[in-house]
Amino acid sequence: MNTALGVAGIVLGLLGSVFGTLVLGVGLVRRNPTMVRSGRSYAWLVLAGALLCVVAMERALMTDDFTVKYVHDHSATTTPALFKFATMWAALEGSILLWALVLAGYTAVVARRERDRFADPLVGWTLLTMLVVAAFFFLLLAGPANPFTSVEVPPGYDGPGPNPLLQNHLLMAFHPPILYLGYVGFTVPFAYAIGALVTGRVGEGWLVGTRRWTLFAWACLSAGIVMGAWWSYEVLGWGGYWAWDPVENASLLPWLTGTAYLHSVMVQERRGMLRVWNLSLLCATFSLTILGTFLTRSGVLDSVHAFSASGIGPMILGFFALIVAVAVGLIGWRGDRLRAPGRIDSPVSREGAFLANNVLFSGFAFVVLLGTVFPLIVEALNGDRISVGVPYFARMSTPLGLALLFLMAVAPVLPWRMASGELLRHRLLWPSWVGAAGLVLAVLLGATGPSPLLAFFLGGFAAGAAGRQLVLATRRQGWRGLVGRANGGMIVHLGVVVMAVAIAASSAYGRTTELKLRPGETAEFAGHTFVFRGTEQQVLSNKDVVSATVEVDGRPFAPALNRFKFGSMVIGTPSVASGPLEDVALSLQELPSAGSDVVTVRVIVQPLIVWLWIGGGIIVVGTALSIVPGRRRDPLSPTSALPGDGVPAPADPVGVVG
Repeated sequence: MNTALGVAGIVLGLLGSVFGTLVLGVGLVRRNPTMVRSGRSYAWLVLAGALLCVVAMERALMTDDFTVKYVHDHSATTTPALFKFATMWAALEGSILLWALVLAGYTAVVARRERDRFADPLVGWTLLTMLVVAAFFFLLLAGPANPFTSVEVPPGYDGPGPNPLLQNHLLMAFHPPILYLGYVGFTVPFAYAIGALVTGRVGEGWLVGTRRWTLFAWACLSAGIVMGAWWSYEVLGWGGYWAWDPVENASLLPWLTGTAYLHSVMVQERRGMLRVWNLSLLCATFSLTILGTFLTRSGVLDSVHAFSASGIGPMILGFFALIVAVAVGLIGWRGDRLRAPGRIDSPVSREGAFLANNVLFSGFAFVVLLGTVFPLIVEALNGDRISVGVPYFARMSTPLGLALLFLMAVAPVLPWRMASGELLRHRLLWPSWVGAAGLVLAVLLGATGPSPLLAFFLGGFAAGAAGRQLVLATRRQGWRGLVGRANGGMIVHLGVVVMAVAIAASSAYGRTTELKLRPGETAEFAGHTFVFRGTEQQVLSNKDVVSATVEVDGRPFAPALNRFKFGSMVIGTPSVASGPLEDVALSLQELPSAGSDVVTVRVIVQPLIVWLWIGGGIIVVGTALSIVPGRRRDPLSPTSALPGDGVPAPADPVGVVG
């Protein structure tokens, strides 16, 4: 029953996307509005097929239908219900199914929102592009990634359950779907860009249809990345949150190019410039999501995050090459129409800062991409297995991150076209004082080292610039001034600053040790007192848990080791206490052996970790406020100023994000 429903859903989604592509293509080529409008209905067939597949899979998982091979290989009767539900995206075939579901949802929403504009060829080409992408993923489901293959099940069979790492924390039930909303969401602005290129309408009009889609996708991707870092910190027990793992990098790459686009697109809207650059960034962002899918689902990477080897790698790599070839070909074809009417009058201007911002983000993306794929290229060429480790990424990313913090401070106060020295001096006065105060506070708290101190100063500098803009906005409009892309973007900047300061502090001043303790024994480390009280065993439906009770300054901690029913993997569960100034994390490394009562506990003390998660939340809130339409000011009215600004700047309405 579940297999038949799932296969029917795959066939329905594949036929809907293929026939929808054909109907729209013929209608657009023949300029037949009736056919183009009828093509919209195929989006709902695709969504119906995806929903049918997901319902069948979840039904099979929740009812332990082991005749479905995916359930047979990745689920178990003892798996808790929440993780059983999340098993759908815990392995390769299910992750492709989740991708198809999210893409089908986006396609249907676009078809619904644009229902009154389907006579417009640009909208038709947009939907056609999305249906082509949907057809590819349903083709994967119908072929090498089919999750509904039937198997014979012997009496009394019970499956192995999902990967133990994926059923050891609640975040794994929410992190992948949110990440996919961001990953797949970039299909929408990419499709609009393809529609603009095909129709030749490459001015600024098509950007209006993509702004909120891009912001929503970027917010979801940001939230997904932060939640993944949080999962790594809470589950893996190594005390970190970002290891520059290739699969982590696969999600960071489209975030970097997407962030660059969100900044540079404002230059095109305001000055009609950077058209080729913006189209290239959108195409690169979507292409990187497909490349990331290849990296995580082809089996070419050895990672705690990656799926096992499969046969879909060549198909995804071929699709990636096709996307790049089509995008480059269309941009080259429309080269004459992409010439910008404006130019940068001065590098000391908002558009100049945005251009520098884009160069830095693109350089950052190149550094990450090079470090990620270089080992694969070397192995493909001569068979040698090498690795690019954390030192490379840290050495290359630190100066880029500091430069971006500097631009975050300067760009919001710059006017369009050109800035005078007097204007900059007055507008940067308050942010400079905030940066200096942040530096002094850091030194008083014991901070040392040039890179962390520079990060604290630039973080305060950027926070002061963003805060200045928000003060001006709320003075004019009250709390309504926080709504809209301009000032919502300033709140996003504050979230980024909070995260940057937390990363600098935790990376530079974290302390780690291993304690070997007997029951009742006391140890001191990093100003904390540790007392080991004993161990406790607990038998759950899907695992056996051994925890150690350790009091830290009188507070009980319970780091544990988990042995799951199926498989020999032992997974640790750290015990973490978060505070506004520092986190104390304990992970159980070794249990008492025969004839001994000594346990080994790793202790990690890191400052400001909790502000990483708070900063991520601020980014999401700021992006949500950016999506809401704000009240635009009259661009000819003088800008309000803080005390000490001195001179008005009629050409620089506050509220354009920097």
